[in-house]
Amino acid sequence: MSKKKLAIILPAYNEEPVIQKTTKVLSDLLKSLVAAETITDDSFIMYVDDGSVDQTWQLINRLADQYGHVKGLRFSHNFGHQNALIAGLTEVTGSDVDYAVTIDADLQDDPQAITEMLRLAIEEHKDIVYGVRNDRTSDTAFKRQTAGLFYKLMNFLGVKTIPNHADFRLVDQRVLAAFQEYQERDMFLRGIFPAIGFNSAEVFYARAEREAGETKYPLRKMLQFALSGITSFSVAPITMVRNMGLAISGISLLMLIYAIVRYLMGVTQLGWPSLMVSIWFLGGIQLTAIGVIGEYIGKVFMEVKHRPRYLIADRRD
Repeated sequence: MSKKKLAIILPAYNEEPVIQKTTKVLSDLLKSLVAAETITDDSFIMYVDDGSVDQTWQLINRLADQYGHVKGLRFSHNFGHQNALIAGLTEVTGSDVDYAVTIDADLQDDPQAITEMLRLAIEEHKDIVYGVRNDRTSDTAFKRQTAGLFYKLMNFLGVKTIPNHADFRLVDQRVLAAFQEYQERDMFLRGIFPAIGFNSAEVFYARAEREAGETKYPLRKMLQFALSGITSFSVAPITMVRNMGLAISGISLLMLIYAIVRYLMGVTQLGWPSLMVSIWFLGGIQLTAIGVIGEYIGKVFMEVKHRPRYLIADRRD
């Protein structure tokens, strides 16, 4: 069995408190995999600095000097976590790298799971191996509940996702080549890779506490991320709004017939409360419908501009 070249790609945004420990942990992992003759000794770690405003980029340069297998890309400004992942994957596509692993820099995803990912890829010929959290006790109850609701909602709307999988995954060059065919600007990676297909497997691990620093996904960003995922992969919200409009129209028609019958029977009554409720209800439905359609129009507006997903200001090889 020939040894494989591995690239570990990490998006980094203001990771100054944790990046040195992360590099040490991953470097030790690479050494053990090299010693086991699983990977080649020119395998490497690549950080993608997503426009950090602290000392993250300076530390990446120092770590590149300290370790011979640390590389880096630096964006011109903050383009977002997903674009940082895309940049790292694009960088190794078509190269001599056999496998690329994406993992966050906060060490909440278990780096030791990479060993099992490689085994599945090499021995069982899996093209994609997903890291799946089977223990989220380190998360708050609110985050666990909302995460579960998110995956159920995505599947209900027809978006194939891997429950409790974030962006910790291994992919081979065949998948990387297919991934480059997806050219949309606003990309939802957790839906893209299941859509690519090929042979896949899952590796389960327990999610750990964040080593240091602050989460890069507060509630506001989580909601934006969920909305982006839904509108990127499904038109079900528009269909639901259409069906709701048809249902309300049907109910209105029945109410009209009821009102005519009551009038012909000589039964009349004041209807101010019901009238006001109807106006407010229908007004709310209309505004919601306009908002849903506007979200899709806005996405089309951003796509047709064909602006770059990111700009690289510096690199360290």
